[in-house]
Amino acid sequence: MSITDLFTAFFYGIVEGITEWLPISSTGHLIILEDLIPLPLGNRFKVLFDVVIQFFAVLAVVTVYAKKLDPFTKSEKLFLAHDKIRLWAKIIIAVMPSAVVGLFLDEIIEEYLFNSTCVACCLIIYGCVFMFIERRSKMQCTDISKGTALKIGFFQALALVPGTSRSGATIVGGLLCGLTRESAAEFSFFMSLPTMLGASCLKLIKYFLVGYNVSTSEIVFLFAGGASAYFVSLLVIRYLIDFLKKHSFRAFGIYRILLGVIILIYVNFERI
Repeated sequence: MSITDLFTAFFYGIVEGITEWLPISSTGHLIILEDLIPLPLGNRFKVLFDVVIQFFAVLAVVTVYAKKLDPFTKSEKLFLAHDKIRLWAKIIIAVMPSAVVGLFLDEIIEEYLFNSTCVACCLIIYGCVFMFIERRSKMQCTDISKGTALKIGFFQALALVPGTSRSGATIVGGLLCGLTRESAAEFSFFMSLPTMLGASCLKLIKYFLVGYNVSTSEIVFLFAGGASAYFVSLLVIRYLIDFLKKHSFRAFGIYRILLGVIILIYVNFERI
């Protein structure tokens, strides 16, 4: 494996670490990146690589929010912290819609919608939504009920379409339910744990059941991308919450629209 290959792995990890948490679609960016800088180890390995860098990105959420998410307590009277158990119940409720939809439609979506044109259209559509969403939402609530969690979960199901953005869809859902920007983003991070870990495990099982093996060079490649995804995710997660305390999502909306237009122009230019 060359230095160039390792640099490619690091770069993919950086893109994943940034786009997974910002509402700009990590899947969409990785699809575009694959068109521009193909992975050196082939399409078969790309499935495994995407899963691994996503898994390492999720570990950053565990690191940042360990105290808020750990249900165990050091108290002599209580073994479990009831407030955190209630939080996990809301998280599980929220991920159910996307889990059910993904179970039945994942392969169909991957076959027909994982392309640059679909990504571009979704980037533009949801970019327009972000431009106007805060004008219509109250953004006053910080407490999330089970009913609100379920509503946000239905929005996450929309993110199965590439270019939508899982974090973007869940944050939009939270804002429409009256949550503050910070609360909506934070709950989106929490939802990523069972959502992304479950999806990663399912894809890994499918990968190895087919009989594929992983070579030493591929393991090095995986950890190079995973490490960069993890450390960049740590920075981005902390940055986004601080950013949202002072700013709106308007900048992300503008970015999505511009990127979507550029992709459509690029795709159609290639066809000429």
